Amino acid sequence: MTDTLEVTKERKPVSKKKRVLVEIFAHCENANNYTFDNALVQQIATNQGFGNAYDVTKIDNSSILPDEISKKGYCVAHLGEGKHKFIKAAEHWFHEFEKIETEEIVWPYRKSVLNETDTSESNILSVGFNQRIIHDFLYEDIVASPKMYGARRTKYTGSYSVGGGGETLTCTKLQMEIDLTTEHLGAITVFEGKNKFPKDFSVYQIYHPFLYFQKLHDNKQIVAKEINCCYLRRGIVGGDSVIRLHLYTFTDPTNIASLKILKNAQYRLVKR
Repeated sequence: MTDTLEVTKERKPVSKKKRVLVEIFAHCENANNYTFDNALVQQIATNQGFGNAYDVTKIDNSSILPDEISKKGYCVAHLGEGKHKFIKAAEHWFHEFEKIETEEIVWPYRKSVLNETDTSESNILSVGFNQRIIHDFLYEDIVASPKMYGARRTKYTGSYSVGGGGETLTCTKLQMEIDLTTEHLGAITVFEGKNKFPKDFSVYQIYHPFLYFQKLHDNKQIVAKEINCCYLRRGIVGGDSVIRLHLYTFTDPTNIASLKILKNAQYRLVKR
C-alpha cells in the first residue's frame, strides 16, 4: 500500500510593510476618513515592529500594495506636509509598461571602473547617460550635448485631477525626488531610474516632477519647448546588462490620468 502525500503550497508570509498598510487602511475605513498622516504611520509601524516608517507610503508599483487594498481599487496619494490619502483610483495610479515592439539595439561599450559598482538609481542613470544611450534614445544623436542635472529634492504646491470626473488632489509643499533631468534645445526630460524590471509603476513618480517643471513654465520662470518623462529600467538578461526606456508625456498637464507613451526601446550592453 502506497501512502498518498498531500502537498500543500505554503503561502508567502505577508511583509511587515503590508501589514502596516492594511492596519492604516482599516483605521481609515472605520473612521470614514481616508486622509492620514505620518504620526499614524509611525504609531502603527512601531506596533507592527516595522523599523522604517518613512518607507511605508513609498509604493513604486502595484505589487507593493496589499490585496486588501488593491482589490478595492485604492492606492496611496501623497499630499505633502506629512499627509497622505487612500483614493479609489488605482486604474489611473498604476501603469503597465508597454511591450517594446522594436528590435533590440546591441550597444557595444567599454566597461569603465564604476559601471558595475552598484545598482542604485543614480548609477543606473549615469550608465545610460555616460554610454550615450540616453542621447541615442531621446535625440537620435549620440553626439548631442544635453545639459545634465543630477538627483535633487524639491517641493510642489498645487492641484491636479485623477481621471475624468474623478478626485482633485491638492498638495502643499509636496516633497519629491527627481532622479535626473536633462535639457536639450529647450526640451526638458525628467527621469525615473529603477533596477530590475517591474511590470508596472506608480505614475506619480514621473508626474510630480512633470508638474513641478510645468508650473515653472506656466509661471514664466522657465521657457520650455517640451516637457516629457523617461522611465529607465536596467536588469541582467543572458549575462548582459539590458536597459529599457519608455518616454511619456501628459496630454493634459492637470490630469495624472492623461499619461501617453511617445516611444520605447531596449538596449543590450555588450563589452567590446
